[in-house]
This record gives sequence, structure tokens and C-alpha cells, in this order.
Amino acid sequence: MTGKTISEKLLSEKSGTDVRAGDYVEAGVDVMMTHDVTGPLTFEVFEDVTGDDPELVDPDNTVITIDHHAPADGVKAANNHNIVREFADEYGAQQYDVGDGICHQVLVEEGFVSPGDLVIGADSHSTTFGGVGGFGTGVGSTDLGTTLATGELWFRVPETLRFEVEGDLPDGVYAKDLILKFIGDVGFDGCTYMSAEYGGSAVESMPIHERLVLSNMAIEMGGKAGIVAPDERTVDFLEAQTGERPEIPAYTQPDDDADYEAVHTYRAESLSPQVSTPSNPENAVPVDEVVGTEIDQLFVGTCTNGRYEDIRIVADVIEGERLAPDTRMVVVPASKSVYKQMMHTGVMETFVDAGAIVQSAGCGSCFGTHQGVLGDGDVCLATANRNFPGREGSMESEVYLASPATVGASALYGEITDPRQVELNRYDDYVLDGVGA
Repeated sequence: MTGKTISEKLLSEKSGTDVRAGDYVEAGVDVMMTHDVTGPLTFEVFEDVTGDDPELVDPDNTVITIDHHAPADGVKAANNHNIVREFADEYGAQQYDVGDGICHQVLVEEGFVSPGDLVIGADSHSTTFGGVGGFGTGVGSTDLGTTLATGELWFRVPETLRFEVEGDLPDGVYAKDLILKFIGDVGFDGCTYMSAEYGGSAVESMPIHERLVLSNMAIEMGGKAGIVAPDERTVDFLEAQTGERPEIPAYTQPDDDADYEAVHTYRAESLSPQVSTPSNPENAVPVDEVVGTEIDQLFVGTCTNGRYEDIRIVADVIEGERLAPDTRMVVVPASKSVYKQMMHTGVMETFVDAGAIVQSAGCGSCFGTHQGVLGDGDVCLATANRNFPGREGSMESEVYLASPATVGASALYGEITDPRQVELNRYDDYVLDGVGA
């Protein structure tokens, strides 16, 4: 019999059974997460399930963030925020308020996720946690509400697509370009209910903030999870963030003879900066096919590319310059810690001097509720993860997706620009000051 993928080994461990792709299991969940949009329904389900004696099965690992409508953009949102706060107070859940950060960033920064953890979140981009070697996946409020009471959830063990990238990434090419290329190659549904497993020397050399990008956008090709096998770099990163050095369980490493649904192989040196054209992430093309496209707004942030390292890349490009005429920029860091680091290092001032708007951590700009909504006919170049019609505002607007480097270069000219035309930096993981503050 052939060996196992990471997903098969991890779900075998969490279920206490020997499982393969296609099997159904009841597995113990390590961390559970919801937020201000999905939380209220989750809480209703939890209270229905628990009846007269409601109790969270693991309050220390139940995390609730206020991040999607943050700050509140209306009375309904404000009331939902209060529901979240009241639930956390009553049941002892770990609650993070307005400005603390986007849920996926918070869980990583605060050390809730370790290699080998099974993490569920009532948010589709919960695949992010595979960047530190966990199995992260999005679930509905009903499933999460039940799991808050039981600590277990059923899973169909997914098949796995393997993405192998060997070599050194060329100038101007980052993890965002890789994942857009992968999505373009397999399609928006090419990995549906499968795990995406990322490996090869190019991935192994990536800092954690880049690996998180790969895992985050696995869902944009239908992925149930997106996983990078943890290594010493993972352990060093988590130790720097939390002060604790986690173990790397053996079940987080794929077998050499693992049985994959398919293996996609790439030479890093052959890759170029990518842009996804409206209105689907799968519409990925080399940047030179869209160079010269005029843009009205640039958006830097989201749970995909809102980390300090991402924002610093953009700041380096525009430092000492002004945004192109008739071009606006919205910058939204992924957490309070990122925001503080921007202030401490002068990055904040760089953006303000260039004419950009810097806002507190949140999701509003990404899914078009506030903090920079697009109007009819607006064209936006974003570091976001989705560009569906109306995603960032008007159904008559257009959103292009790209890396921070491409967004930074384009900000100077007011049109999509090849990032290889400007001087670029590439950062290792930056230990954030004041995490949890």
C-alpha cells in the first residue's frame, strides 16, 4: 500500500483511526474560531445543542474576533458586536475586539495554532493555518456551533493535489504570484474538497508570512485545506511570536510515496509576476498581458497580504514619492501588531506622505462593506484574495489581484505596472513588537 499525504496522516491522528482519502471520520478539533458575521448564528446553534446546561468544551481554544464590520458600519453590525462580547463574557471564550486584527492573523500571532493542529473556523479563509503546518478549514455556523459543545466534527478525508516548486524565485515573483499561477492552472474548482499540499525547495525556503499566502488562497481553487509541512523555520517563527517552542509531530510530514490525486511541478526560475483579471481569481495571466491598464484605487491588506512584510514591500517602492495623479490607495494592516510596527518603523509616515489612507485592522475593504468601497466604473488593483463581481463594492466595478510588489509599482504610475521595473525587497519573517498588546 502507498504512503499517506499530510491530510491523511493528520486526520488519522485526530480520529484515532487509520484513514485514507474518501473515508469519513469523527475527529477531535484543537481550535475553533468565529467572528462578528458568523458568530451570532453559531451561538444560537450552540445554545440549542447544549440546552439547559450550556458550556464550551474548550473555552481556552475558542476564539471570537470582531473584524469584518470593524469599526461598526451600522446599527446591525454594532449589535452583532455586542452579541459577540456578551457571549465571550458568559462562556469564557477568547475574544478580540475592534482593531485587534483579522481572525486568521490573530490566531497565528497569538499562538493558538501549532504544527499538527486541526483548526476549524466559520470563515472560508481558515485554510490559512496550513501555513504553520496545521489542517485549517472553513465550516458553516451550524457545524461550528455543534463543535463548540462537543469538540468533535465529522470530515471526509480529502484527496490531495501536490504543488512542487523547485529553484529560486526570480526578482518580482512572490508567494502571491505562485498561488495565482496555481489557481489559474487548475481552475477555481480544480481542488474542490481536496487538500492543496505545497512543497519543493522554493516553498521550503519561504518565510512563514509567504507560506501563509499559499495556504490562505487554497480555498480560491476549492481547497478544503492548504498545507505546508512544518519545519525548523516554522518552529523558530512560532517561538519568536509566543516564547514557546512547539514540537513538529511526525504526522505533519508526507510520506515519500504518498498517493496524490495529481502533482503539479514548476521551476521557480520560469515564473513571472501574475495578475488575476476580473472577475475570478482563476483569470491569472502574466503581468505583461495587462500592463498599462488604468486604475483608480489600490488596496493593500487582507488576511492574504496584510502582514508587515507585505506592507513594507509596498512602502519601500513608494517611499519619497506621491501616488500617481487621480489614484488613491487604501492600506489596511492585518492586525494591531502590524499597525504598531508600521508606526515604529516609519512605514505609516511613508504611506501618509505618499497620499495613502491607512486604516485599522479589519475586513471591510476586502468584502466591500466599508473602509474603501468601490463605485460604478472604478478599477482597483488589490492584494486581496477575491475579485468576484461586487466583491469590493459596486457590481459595476472591476478588481484585479496581484502581489504587494505589483501594487506598489503600479501606485507610482496609476496603471498596472510590471514590478520588475522598480527596485524591490524581499523580507524574512519580521518579529512583531507588542503582539497581544
